Amino acid sequence: MTLTTENLLLIGSILLLLSILASKTTGKLGVPALIIFLAVGMLAGSDGIGGIHFDNPNLAQSLGAIALTFILFSGGLETKWESVKPVLWQGVTLSTLGVLLTAVSLGFFISYISGFTLTEGLLIGAIVSSTDAAAVFSILRSKSIGLKGNLRPLLELESGSNDPMAYFLTIGITSLLVHKGTSFVLLIPMFFQQMIIGAIAGYLLGKAMIWMLNKINLDHDGLYPVLTLALIFFTYGITTFFNGNGFLAVYLSAIILGNENFIHKKSIIRFYDGQAWMMQIVMFLALGLLVFPKQMLPFIGTGSVIALFLMFVARPLAVFLCLLFFKMRNRERLLISWVGLRGAVPIVFATYPLIQGVEKSEMIFNIVFFIVLSSVMLQGTTIPIVAKWLYLFKPVKFKTRYPLELELSDNFKNELFEVEIKENSNAIGRQIFQLKFPKTSLIVLINRSDKYITPSGTTTIVQGDKLLIMSDNKKDKDEIEQVILNYTETPSN
Repeated sequence: MTLTTENLLLIGSILLLLSILASKTTGKLGVPALIIFLAVGMLAGSDGIGGIHFDNPNLAQSLGAIALTFILFSGGLETKWESVKPVLWQGVTLSTLGVLLTAVSLGFFISYISGFTLTEGLLIGAIVSSTDAAAVFSILRSKSIGLKGNLRPLLELESGSNDPMAYFLTIGITSLLVHKGTSFVLLIPMFFQQMIIGAIAGYLLGKAMIWMLNKINLDHDGLYPVLTLALIFFTYGITTFFNGNGFLAVYLSAIILGNENFIHKKSIIRFYDGQAWMMQIVMFLALGLLVFPKQMLPFIGTGSVIALFLMFVARPLAVFLCLLFFKMRNRERLLISWVGLRGAVPIVFATYPLIQGVEKSEMIFNIVFFIVLSSVMLQGTTIPIVAKWLYLFKPVKFKTRYPLELELSDNFKNELFEVEIKENSNAIGRQIFQLKFPKTSLIVLINRSDKYITPSGTTTIVQGDKLLIMSDNKKDKDEIEQVILNYTETPSN
């Protein structure tokens, strides 16, 4: 089937629906959502049952760049400075030096075992050197697995900030292959130029976003997300215009914006979270359509060897070297190594040599695609198991969601979270006044059998209750956990 204006919306809506419904069922099995999106795209493509012919790497690259901009902005908005501050230098080291070490070690290995030159091997290494956060944490959330210590914010920071480095390496090495005789030394000033301009632009434009959102007085509230969208694209566009790294600028501006108060903050964060999911689906579907599985078959052997080296040697080597001088246990380093999950970004980056007409670019694209599939299928499905083996997992007991749509002030300082009373909870059968909640916390609502009741001190807790708790002290969560799960006092008769 050929894509036309008439059937594009119909086909697109069907693919979106199939992807969302499939991810709902397979998420319970621990299969990453991006595999489902890619699989739907591949099944709908030329070699699949859909028969849709899509062979346009330029369009796929453009969609990928736009999607990555949304994903980075959404991730930056939800990055809390107080969480990443203790692991800032570890994250920065992994997202820069770690990416470089991964690309170099993998590049040398590829050139040694295959017919690729060293520069071509380094290009493949650069393309697959960045990690994917969305797939990792969708698995952790679906399995209700948390990570001890500062591992989660460290992995979030690394995954959100390592794409600019991988992008720079991909673009730089591609230019070396296109312009024969160019020296690697020329990439050094290019690196500092891109990163410095990107960082400055991200900081300044992030501050400008805060000022504009708070000072401008729009007549319609629905225009604020649109204004933010214009600012996102302006940030990316103006930074790249001055030869800076647009992805870095977008991510930094989002972190600065997300850690300040601005009008309609909660609704804008929710809006861009939804947009990021939609962009992920669109990106994965487009890349799934772009690949021809029959062309990938001859590279399965080479791709498998490269993927295994990346997972078991290149990534762990980079992580251990980068974190060598930071206070951290080896099992934490091992988990960070295993969570080096590759996602759709490497596939997007693999379109750059395709478009530039680099020799062996189709081979590179198919190998990269296979590496991503291998990484997601092996690492993505075993992350909870590895976290348990290394004694670094902890159950997620609290959900930061609300059972009702509550429209809170943007300056609302208290925290609302939901606690479900499980069958093993020691709070069952006790009245609220017996639970001895922290003085700074209060049960404001109880969802019982899909009916909402207003609690009083004499309300008895029953199994299945969902308590909406308001607290003005984040440390209260630990105390509440003890009250709900480890309450040992005998109840009054």
